[in-house]
Amino acid sequence: MRDNELTSWLACLGRLSAEQRLQLRQRLDTVAAEDGVEAALLRRRSRHPECPHCQGLHVVRNGHADGRQRYKCRDCGRSFNTLTGTPLARLRRRERWMEQTEVLASGLSVRKSAERLQVHRTTAFRWRHRFLSLPKSVKASGLQGVAEADETYQLRSFKGQPQLLAEQSRQARRHGGRAAKRGLSDEQVPVLVLRDRSGATTDFVLPDGSKAAVKQVLPLALATDTVLCTDGSGTLAAAARELGLEHQAVNISKGERRRGAWHIQNVNAYHSRFKTWMRRFNGVATSYLESYLGWFRALDRNAQSSAKPASLLDLALGV
Repeated sequence: MRDNELTSWLACLGRLSAEQRLQLRQRLDTVAAEDGVEAALLRRRSRHPECPHCQGLHVVRNGHADGRQRYKCRDCGRSFNTLTGTPLARLRRRERWMEQTEVLASGLSVRKSAERLQVHRTTAFRWRHRFLSLPKSVKASGLQGVAEADETYQLRSFKGQPQLLAEQSRQARRHGGRAAKRGLSDEQVPVLVLRDRSGATTDFVLPDGSKAAVKQVLPLALATDTVLCTDGSGTLAAAARELGLEHQAVNISKGERRRGAWHIQNVNAYHSRFKTWMRRFNGVATSYLESYLGWFRALDRNAQSSAKPASLLDLALGV
């Protein structure tokens, strides 16, 4: 638009009714949201210039479709756009994606998300898990210095999976419910959380609480010279010993909270924040537990760095 056209257009704003001004504001918000999405896609394109089909770098522009730039790979001959190969490919209503990041940042339930986004509940659910597809695998590795480790447990759930629930020969729980057995049992899913003193965090959903399961994941999380600090768990101590890791234990069961520099207060505080945040969902299906762990890790990182909700779009795109 030319400057004189813009001046004429702005001069008409005073004649708009309240309803017309609301419509204009909504349209401008939509355009701004679309611009935000386009900026994220451009960042992804600059970070990943290769062809998503063959990873070739001989890529040229190849027209537009649905208002989006398309590209063609000279190596494999296939065409694509900036969303091809991402979890958000073929997902519609891009003008709502920035609002979806705000919904994720707020931790809304599926029902409340659908109301906020003005979409059906199944659409809100699908969008949630498309956006969480990559964040669930974005976790720290090679933790340095002192890494605190402790297990937390989530109730095993087949929410939304009636066929699997029927195979368990038990009644469905209401609003998350409680385990039928006291203490630890196969009704509980162990989650090992490790966090170093800088705030870098990683976690693993374990098949069981055995030493073998712990030994498989510790090398993925820790640098070889990291000091592992735990609450005196025999399983973690045995795994650390067999892996040759330096291990310091604080005997929580005997009331020891801290011994010099050794404590697990950081990881316990993380557990507390995670469990408080999870209560709003009234139980989640175990098959989606890794997605919720990744979601909370992203929110916790954003809280540390004061990142805006829009950063969740970059995370969903793999920027």
